Amino acid sequence: MKRILLIEADVAAGEHLLTAAAELGLEAYVATHKELFMRYGPELRSKITAPVFTDFRDSAAALDELAAFCRTTGMDAIVACWEFLSPLATRLAAELGLPGHRPELADACRNKRLMAEAFAAHGVPCPRTVVAADHAALVRRIEEAGLPYPLVVKPAENAASIGVSVVRAPQDLARATLLARSQTHKFPHGIALDTTLLAQEYVDGDEFSVETIVTDGEAHHLALTEKFTTQGTSRAELGHTVPAQLPPHLGAAVRTAAAEALAALGLRNGIAHTEVKIDPRGRPKVIEVGARPPGDHIMRLVKEALGIDAARAYLRVMLGERPDLTPKRETAAAIRFLTAPRAGTLGRIGGLPQGEHIVAAAMSKLPGDEVGGPDDNLARIGQIMLRADTAAEVNTAAAAALRSLTVEMAPQG
Repeated sequence: MKRILLIEADVAAGEHLLTAAAELGLEAYVATHKELFMRYGPELRSKITAPVFTDFRDSAAALDELAAFCRTTGMDAIVACWEFLSPLATRLAAELGLPGHRPELADACRNKRLMAEAFAAHGVPCPRTVVAADHAALVRRIEEAGLPYPLVVKPAENAASIGVSVVRAPQDLARATLLARSQTHKFPHGIALDTTLLAQEYVDGDEFSVETIVTDGEAHHLALTEKFTTQGTSRAELGHTVPAQLPPHLGAAVRTAAAEALAALGLRNGIAHTEVKIDPRGRPKVIEVGARPPGDHIMRLVKEALGIDAARAYLRVMLGERPDLTPKRETAAAIRFLTAPRAGTLGRIGGLPQGEHIVAAAMSKLPGDEVGGPDDNLARIGQIMLRADTAAEVNTAAAAALRSLTVEMAPQG
């Protein structure tokens, strides 16, 4: 029986990967913190052969500990689940001689400053970017580069739209830089984050992602995903639809841009989630790449819509195998995330949708819970998953489902 090590499974993709491992008859070990493992749910724990405890705050020590464990156990594959630990997974696979990515570019797959440098060096179509250590230096860099407003300010390292702002005028830059540097360590592992500031050219256009399996450096694009986001100062994701509705020439251009980005980052064997925007002139611009499974249950959307099990495919690639990536059907699937209109105490939730297109609907918050406003991906209070014959049909059904839902806040004070 083959053995795999998942680097932190307590993420949205973790359950999908552990289920796929069980279906493939694999022994699944999970590297995590002891304190966090104690909070794993029973369903997740039931699919794990054994946990492996280490301290991710010291990446060098964690690499040595995990390498020793893998050699003793006879590990056959290293699987990155969480983007903050994807560099560790890449280095560990290289140390053991197992399939993975180019280790010298491991940090560029996580750190947006290094990623922007790699994109620029390889001519990947992407927003112009400047970096700085603090607010004053960022102001100078923006002026020197002639970067126009609006622009996007973000930290070099974070996720889920945390610390990201659309800045429309110079007087708003100070607030944006404070927000970008407000989180210095990543919960729950205490991993130190690079708080270098990035200012990027704002790309005004629709947003998509490309879901890709990479085998021996060759990109196999499984699907294009249409993304729905908030449109204010923040950019939280409100939902996804697979497949995206795009004319063939634009779809081809997006796939090409994604492949160029993956090559620039040295991706060799694994899975990737590439975020792309299409500007008003129809040109794709790569925003960033995640060298890990897509979050937000996008792997399930791909399976519902196309019949491709991306989780299984990812595991097989990491085992040195070549999976079957042929679509089994051509339908569509969507997920929409529910948010509260503002931060506060959740009051009443009504009209949770049902019907022929609803695959699942669930609330993660209940009346009386304290919730955040719709500013980043952590403030969600529930989700709806749907399926239909076409993307247009599933988007229409998703819009109707959201209209049927009522979210009320408790009175203030």
